[in-house]
Amino acid sequence: MNALFMIAAAILLLGPLIAIHEFGHYIVARKLGVKVLVYSIGFGPTLLKWTSKKSGIQYQLSALPLGGYVKMLDEREGDVAEEDLPKAFNRQHPWKRIAIVAAGPLINLLLAVVLFWVLFLPAQEQLNTRIGKVLPNTPAATVQMQQGDKIVAVDGTQVQNWEKLNYALVDRVGETGQIAVQAERQGQIQNFNLPIQNFLKDQSQSPLEALGFLPYRPEIPAVVSKLSEDGAAIRQGMKVGDRIIAIDGVKMNDWFDVVQVVQKSPEKLLKIDVLRGQQQIQLQVMPQAKRDNMGKVTGMLGVQSDPGKITIPEEYTQTIQYTPLQAVDMAFDKTAQLSSMIFNSIIKMVRGLIGLDNLSGPITIAKVAGQSAEMGWETFISFMALMSVSLGILNLLPIPMLDGGHLVYYFIELIRGKPVSEHIQLVGLKIGMVLLGSMMLLALFNDFMRL
Repeated sequence: MNALFMIAAAILLLGPLIAIHEFGHYIVARKLGVKVLVYSIGFGPTLLKWTSKKSGIQYQLSALPLGGYVKMLDEREGDVAEEDLPKAFNRQHPWKRIAIVAAGPLINLLLAVVLFWVLFLPAQEQLNTRIGKVLPNTPAATVQMQQGDKIVAVDGTQVQNWEKLNYALVDRVGETGQIAVQAERQGQIQNFNLPIQNFLKDQSQSPLEALGFLPYRPEIPAVVSKLSEDGAAIRQGMKVGDRIIAIDGVKMNDWFDVVQVVQKSPEKLLKIDVLRGQQQIQLQVMPQAKRDNMGKVTGMLGVQSDPGKITIPEEYTQTIQYTPLQAVDMAFDKTAQLSSMIFNSIIKMVRGLIGLDNLSGPITIAKVAGQSAEMGWETFISFMALMSVSLGILNLLPIPMLDGGHLVYYFIELIRGKPVSEHIQLVGLKIGMVLLGSMMLLALFNDFMRL
């Protein structure tokens, strides 16, 4: 994936989200009688512009596609003709200003609902929440969860698939205590309380690995079918046809066991026992370190296995088909769940329960946009919906300069009966600039560290 493809994917992703965010402000302002002067997608130098002869509004595309703005008539920003005073933004009732400002984030959340609705319409063949494997020496093993248990709820939230189960677990990131899991075993509901300590704070594992239960995985023989020319394995003498039987003395039952050990061992010398024909050979190989989009470093040998024809047992699968109305309900539910998860993550980040290295900037967004575009339209639309929810929630944060900061001022005005003083607003503006500037710099720093 080259840089041009990533940039194009990022523009295709962010462009519509920014446009519809600003359209929310724009359309509500016009409906409420406020005069709009400029509707801009992007900041900085203007690339293209067009002025409507009917309304006098200037529509423009600017050079920096990381935001946009709607400029409205306002006495605080210049002289206003007397006949236009009723159309000035600052002359509107607080409720009207609240509606105009809130429209941007809310339309982003509504767009997410529409996108998720589209994704929920087709029939989906997927794994159900029946446990395929319990990892030893983990919380799940400690409370005696078993292979074949079907998880039905996490912390009282019903979970119909692994995605929803993962979202429920991510809500507990950084916490210490217990996660309540309900599972069905031979027709009976079993209750398990899984102990957690600073859950997922170090990001070294997925939520499922940290708790110790995994979905069903077909057994793929640990036989090497392909070697990368520049991989660590080929340099240390591994050959096509080698069967990996043990790593550091631990028996490897299938290919997933190999992947799990190797990924956790970047730049660590491993003693790998392979069966070559009838001869057992020990190789010493150091997996190369590979950093993903979120900065997580994993090991990579440069080997592949041929899975062959995969058949999944019927008891581990389910087909889900929603009616259009059911899909609407699911789309609203997923948008609300993601909104809650993002909001809780921000609070935990402020409290120090989640590291600031979770912040991502435009480089990471561009990389993930490119990868999701390569994986197909459904993955790309899903990522766009997630970004739309993120954009909506982040803009509702009560930080001056963001929509949420303005909403705080207008609600205070409603309660007090008079506007917040310009001095306080100016101080808030400076604080907001420092906060947002610091967050942007930290996000960019994290992006470069991941590179």
